[in-house]
Amino acid sequence: MNKFCALILAAGKGTRMKSDLAKALHVLEGKSLLYYSIAAAQAAGAEKVVVIIGHEAEKVRELFADTGVIFVEQKPQLGTGHAVLQAKAALANYQGLTVILCGDLPLLSSATIENLVAGHLSSKAQITVLTTFPPLLEGYGRVVKDGSGNVMKIVEERDATEAEKQIGEINTGIYCVHTPFLFKALGKVTNDNNQKEYYLTDIVEIAGLEGLSVKAHIAPDYIEVMGINTPEELSIASKHLPTNRKQSD
Repeated sequence: MNKFCALILAAGKGTRMKSDLAKALHVLEGKSLLYYSIAAAQAAGAEKVVVIIGHEAEKVRELFADTGVIFVEQKPQLGTGHAVLQAKAALANYQGLTVILCGDLPLLSSATIENLVAGHLSSKAQITVLTTFPPLLEGYGRVVKDGSGNVMKIVEERDATEAEKQIGEINTGIYCVHTPFLFKALGKVTNDNNQKEYYLTDIVEIAGLEGLSVKAHIAPDYIEVMGINTPEELSIASKHLPTNRKQSD
């Protein structure tokens, strides 16, 4: 019942890293950022790991050639929804779950992935979003819920109203989704937003419009799901790495 594939988004350049190096290739404690996401997915029991690459794609392929993952290139890069759609062929006919991860989450543990999948199955949701409550909200997509706690939509900060910006629960960019629905919903996503990109987050609202359940699974430690976007955040992550990861043999 808990079988899943992992899909890791790692195509970004990481402009705020102030480097020409693709974000996935920045080094933390001697290993590239992408290494940690792949290791966590595999330790959690992913049947297949698909990595979406873009900037410096060949370097990424070479560095991780012996990991057993499947690489899919996103070109051009038109948003997170477009990125996931590139994996449609790689996950064709897969009827299980897909856990969507980011390639810049080095503190994410395999235990958290396992708990997300377990929570998704127990709630019988179509989509489960991993959320958290960080002390600083700036830059994050907000999780909008109804009175019963169901997730109605995720609003990117640049598109959020002033009231929505006050919501303390944010999207980590990690999801557990039934695979057939994932690609069906992505086919309905448009780029009608301020960035003119195809947002993965739009599948949440699509599920709601179809009367399907979307739940939030809260990560209690916001540091564990902190994305690395700047050299300063990379430095912070190095201080937390030994204590926040579930080590595998």
